[in-house]
Amino acid sequence: MPKPLTDLERLFKALADTTRLRILGLLLAARGERLGATPAVHHGLLAGEVCVCHIHESLRIPQPRASRHLAYLRRAGLVAARKEGLWVHYRLTDAPDPVMAAIREAVIQALGPIDAVRKDADRLYRKTGCCVPVERPVPLTADRVAPMPVATPPADGL
Repeated sequence: MPKPLTDLERLFKALADTTRLRILGLLLAARGERLGATPAVHHGLLAGEVCVCHIHESLRIPQPRASRHLAYLRRAGLVAARKEGLWVHYRLTDAPDPVMAAIREAVIQALGPIDAVRKDADRLYRKTGCCVPVERPVPLTADRVAPMPVATPPADGL
């Protein structure tokens, strides 16, 4: 089967799950993309990143389940991961081609008005401090889109 068809199949399968859509909603909210949220840097994370611990707490699902769904989204090319000590931080990737970009835009539009997605995002923003990475350069690996500067944690230590 041609690679573009296989890639589209993988993408649609990744989008065909409620938990994965809720995770995408959290990552979109972290970037401030049309979900009524302000883009923010929390606890020294890179802008648009969310720690896996905050994802599972915000969605009220077990951590292994969150990690399994995040791995599926990563294989589909929708998210990238950055490991910092014991924690793994996830962010949305940029769409590699116009078709993927159009599908992503449709997902953003579809998730925006869903009340459950907004409630998940509200819980995310109420979470506090279990993930405070140390400021240092982000090394590139094959599963990362590009290095991003690490934001400085707030002065109060949260």
